[in-house]
Amino acid sequence: MLGLLGFYDELDRRPGQPNGSVHEAIRDTGEPDEAELVAYLDAGHVLIDVMEGGHDVVTGRAHRRSAGCSSPVTDGTWLWRLDFPHYVETHHVVLPDRFLEHVRGLRYRMPPLVTARFRPLYDETMPVVGWASAVPWPVTTAVVEPEVRDVMSRSEWDATVLAQARNRPHGAWTRPRKPRRG
Repeated sequence: MLGLLGFYDELDRRPGQPNGSVHEAIRDTGEPDEAELVAYLDAGHVLIDVMEGGHDVVTGRAHRRSAGCSSPVTDGTWLWRLDFPHYVETHHVVLPDRFLEHVRGLRYRMPPLVTARFRPLYDETMPVVGWASAVPWPVTTAVVEPEVRDVMSRSEWDATVLAQARNRPHGAWTRPRKPRRG
């Protein structure tokens, strides 16, 4: 079975998620190489694109991974949600030692998925995280190379949110309407 990251109770309607509560995973500081770990997680293979919007379950705010947040992502050994990098960089959630050793051993480079090795792991793991309808894995190519994707950095996201706040001040946008005639 694939290792599971970021499948927290607060992110799913079903209780008893594999990684427990996100509130218990939050730390004051992250790993010294947290930026590289977040970049690695951002580069994962998206298995299913989910069209939805979400928010940070700790702060209640939108974040750079709000769109498609529950899309499952993998490196062939571990499985996480698309929004998991947000929780790593923002709330410094605890990462398993095995995951840290794995990523550091790969020098933070996303490996290709070898279908013959990955398919049974996928088929076994997806029902555990609520994706039984996605089994069996439909990919037939022998190797799936990582796709280069544009991922907005946290600083880019923060700048965008700040610019929107400046451009859309609170209050009325229009002049008051004239009263209607009876």
